[in-house]
Amino acid sequence: MTSLADELPRLAAELEVGLSPSGEPVRPLVFLPLDRWRDAPSSVAAHAAGLVAGALPITVGLLTGPPSPTLEPLLTAATLTLAAGPVPDTAARWVVPVGDVAAGDVAVGDVAVGDVAVEDAAARLRTCVERSPRAALACGQLLRQTPELPTTPALAAEAAAYSLLLGGPEFGRWLAERGAPRDRHGPEQPVRVSRDGGQLTIVLDDPGRRNAFSARLREALLEAVQLAEADETLTDVRIRGAGAAFCSGGDLDEFGTATDLVAAYLVRLERAPWRVIDRIAPKVTVHAHGACIGAGTEIIAFAGRIIAAPGSFFALPEVRMGLVPGAGGSVSVPRRIGRWRAAWLMLTGDRIGAEVALRWGLVDEVAAGG
Repeated sequence: MTSLADELPRLAAELEVGLSPSGEPVRPLVFLPLDRWRDAPSSVAAHAAGLVAGALPITVGLLTGPPSPTLEPLLTAATLTLAAGPVPDTAARWVVPVGDVAAGDVAVGDVAVGDVAVEDAAARLRTCVERSPRAALACGQLLRQTPELPTTPALAAEAAAYSLLLGGPEFGRWLAERGAPRDRHGPEQPVRVSRDGGQLTIVLDDPGRRNAFSARLREALLEAVQLAEADETLTDVRIRGAGAAFCSGGDLDEFGTATDLVAAYLVRLERAPWRVIDRIAPKVTVHAHGACIGAGTEIIAFAGRIIAAPGSFFALPEVRMGLVPGAGGSVSVPRRIGRWRAAWLMLTGDRIGAEVALRWGLVDEVAAGG
């Protein structure tokens, strides 16, 4: 019988991406059955974890039994781990319970489903990664960097990856599938600001487009949060969205309009409201409701407190479009829920509802009128 130590060279070989002549990743995703490593000697488990941590492919652990202390090095090294059963608090950030991502108020794809096995969740993940392997790999590697960096360098890494992918074939395919952008004009003032003593209320106010995060809305939000930062007498900042959704994500009709990708990188850094929200986070409360998609999830995760209305849902669909999150999500979301659960949300684009978001720590409270 082959020992686990003898399998380390095979594991190292499996963890090579490999590239086709056109640069297409041959092995962007590697599954790691972790139950068989449960009784591995600590030195062997540590060696395997080192291989996994340094791997370029997305590495996904599969766990049918409960996590054990022996598995901790592999759980922390993997991109994420899918687990069949309840997860103890000690391993919560490292493991994605399949019951959370496929039951109750969670939709897999666009359809709510019942309990599924680890294998079904793994198949879902494989489908998503194989659609956009370049973007998925970029996202997986980005998430290994951004949680360890200060905010500005982390945002710079995200902006670089995002801008690079704007010129890639996967985003080009998404643009072709989307078709010609529509000529739609939002309000001249897409953000409303009001003050009551030391409280500043900022309302995303383009309900006709579900508060899509357009360049105009970005600039107006930046101006509002800069005011909140500059005025020390403003001690309570509330951010809300008008209409049925807090924010439906980036304005899709503006996607693909950048012709200078270096300029796009610099704009994404310099004109980022989320940088300011991060600096004033202790006094910022977001009241989220309805759809919080893409930027609608990424930006609010920088806030000191998030109150979500029942029925709210959160999703990060950028990898499906051939991109990575571009509104700070690779920085803000892992800070709240860990890079492992953030990886599931980003790689699949699947939504989670308010109760799962609360359980994971993406929001701080679920309350009517949130």
